[in-house]
Amino acid sequence: MHMQLTHHNTIVVFDQTGSDRSRYKLRHRYNGTRCKGTHDDMADSSCYAHSVEYSISANQIRPLNLETDAWCSSGSMLSNGTLLQTGGFGDGYRRIRYYEPCENRNCDWRQSRTLLSSDRWYSSNLLLPENDRVIVVGGRAEFTYEFIPKSSGGEKSFDLPFLYDTYDRNERGNNLYPFLHLSSDGNLFIFANRDSILFNYKLNEVVKNFPQIPGNGSRSYPSTGSSVILPLDHSNGFQKVEVMVCGGSASGAYTAAINGRFLDGLRSCGRMVISGDKHQWTMENMPRPRLMTDMLILPTGNILMINGVERGCAGWNNAENPSLEPYLYRPRKTLGSRFSTLRSTKIARMYHSSAILLPDGRVLVAGSNPQYGYVTEGVRYPTELRLQAFVPPYMDEQFDQRRARNLSVLYANGDYGVKYGEEFVVHFNLDKKLSNVKFTAYMPPFNTHSISMNQRMLVLRCKSVSRPIEGLFYATLEAPPSANVAPAGYYLITVVNAGFPSVSQWVRFMHA
Repeated sequence: MHMQLTHHNTIVVFDQTGSDRSRYKLRHRYNGTRCKGTHDDMADSSCYAHSVEYSISANQIRPLNLETDAWCSSGSMLSNGTLLQTGGFGDGYRRIRYYEPCENRNCDWRQSRTLLSSDRWYSSNLLLPENDRVIVVGGRAEFTYEFIPKSSGGEKSFDLPFLYDTYDRNERGNNLYPFLHLSSDGNLFIFANRDSILFNYKLNEVVKNFPQIPGNGSRSYPSTGSSVILPLDHSNGFQKVEVMVCGGSASGAYTAAINGRFLDGLRSCGRMVISGDKHQWTMENMPRPRLMTDMLILPTGNILMINGVERGCAGWNNAENPSLEPYLYRPRKTLGSRFSTLRSTKIARMYHSSAILLPDGRVLVAGSNPQYGYVTEGVRYPTELRLQAFVPPYMDEQFDQRRARNLSVLYANGDYGVKYGEEFVVHFNLDKKLSNVKFTAYMPPFNTHSISMNQRMLVLRCKSVSRPIEGLFYATLEAPPSANVAPAGYYLITVVNAGFPSVSQWVRFMHA
């Protein structure tokens, strides 16, 4: 399952095209021929949808045409809100696809004639500071990276020895879907297996080799831990950059799983500041072992850990003991008091599950398919077709009076976004006085396989707040200083008052 929130408040959802028949039958194939009730048509996967657009407000879906297999692929949102989607399986190995969301609901996938230079299956994707340039890193048996678009017609993939060094041949890789984070100095943090580097992609050179994360086991697919870059803050000029890596599988988990033994996952999380000159992992434990977990940055700056399992590794029927209880992690609390356990779900969300943050503060949870194809009965962990909305504690109605309402973003006359370093104004209603108010900007991620690519949160500088009439506030905010801090594109801006977030609205940060 792959998901991406768009600035039209819709969600693009897609699965593999080769997974046989979905539960969404089409009247016509995308080539226009009719899907009849014949035995052949009923068995033809092209008579079923494998991608949909979900409208949050209407609670409706419509089918989309995905021409090639995007199974286990990657993606990034470009500055105009278009989803750039890369790679996949089989006929999708080298494909580049675009989805430009629209208001009239007539938009659909567009497949580029340009191909990737290398096969990209289980690769990662990151939007770079240069306007609408994306890097694609790794993949199954691919120890390279490449750019979209290329800087010249003859440009191909570039070798990345770090991927050779972290490859575990006996455990199906353990360095697939590497974690990528953009540091505010413009370099890339790349984590695979248990190791990490700071990489200058412009010069194709490693700037730093960071200490190996402590403990045994692996953190990368199929061991499948998770990672976030903690919120960047204007108070230090967005220069303190700290990453967090949580969970994963024990050593030998893949080999054990294919032989029917499921080893306990890892409990540990590590945090490390990657800016400056001193780098050391600070370790702490989750309440229980966990892997295949989605880590989402909530508007409060806290981290939600949701979905996953306690034993095994990623892959078909390679895990058991679903993690039904989400965890809330408060990064600003003292070590040892940061984790709390939230209300449990009754639905197992295991391999191929996804989660994304919605503008109203809820979290959409979807998927789970430990089986090959769609298997909805007769197995312990069936294909899960239900959507859920997880409602964080901050949304309880008892806090409504402390929550800002009717948030709006005001651009200067004629502008359709905010240029780096410029001021812009937001206004909102609030019944109570402001209390420890902060303004956050969040780049929604492309989510798949417990990886939230491009997820990023900024705490913006507020230069002034006025209250022209009772209950109405105007706040003058300052946009991020550069694309190194916030790559150009659409972000969700939120007023967080006394720890309670408003409904978010979209703001576009852009180059001059």
